[in-house]
Amino acid sequence: MYHVKEAFYTLQGEGAQAGRASIFCRFSGCNLWSGREADRKTAKCTFCDTDFIGTNGINGGKFADADRLAEHIASLWPNHSTEATPYVVFTGGEPLLQLDTPLIAALHQLGFEVAVETNGTLTPPPGIDWLCVSPKGSNSLVITQGDELKLVFPQQDAPPEQFSALGFRHFFLQPMDLAPLQQSNNTVADTTAYCMAHPQWRLSLQMHKLAGFD
Repeated sequence: MYHVKEAFYTLQGEGAQAGRASIFCRFSGCNLWSGREADRKTAKCTFCDTDFIGTNGINGGKFADADRLAEHIASLWPNHSTEATPYVVFTGGEPLLQLDTPLIAALHQLGFEVAVETNGTLTPPPGIDWLCVSPKGSNSLVITQGDELKLVFPQQDAPPEQFSALGFRHFFLQPMDLAPLQQSNNTVADTTAYCMAHPQWRLSLQMHKLAGFD
């Protein structure tokens, strides 16, 4: 049984794939935070800005097997489009709590490329086409190589230099969005300055928030 908070067709808003037409499938649940505000201060990740509780989001629900969820995802891709390979991004919460080999295989059978945005603390199943790791605080990574490392900046317990020698193809710094915590957000200039001083890192802005799409 797969528990999906929401699934929708959009453009990827962040990182190396920014601007690419994508199906986003957000799984419910996370291993670093319950999702409840009452638990935020004691969570292993305290700055998450995402609602991943339940299955009541747009196109969310419970899916009994991999084929049913794969078909649900495929139904969200534009039927008329033969211009690009269908692309699905699994996120959360923490998608690797649920994403498994049967679901990846079912999506590949339907012609999809499969991407994952994970906190990197769980071992991924084989077959993922694009693996993006976003470290959270002092939580240890079990994924130390992949396509993209996207670090929310700044994090006191996760400085960029801690990750710069890992085996990723792309390294991105993304300014922390502090709006959910109702704090002043002055991080864009600091993130830009760090990237300019350390050109291994590229700046990632949240295009979907700047352009106003989900």
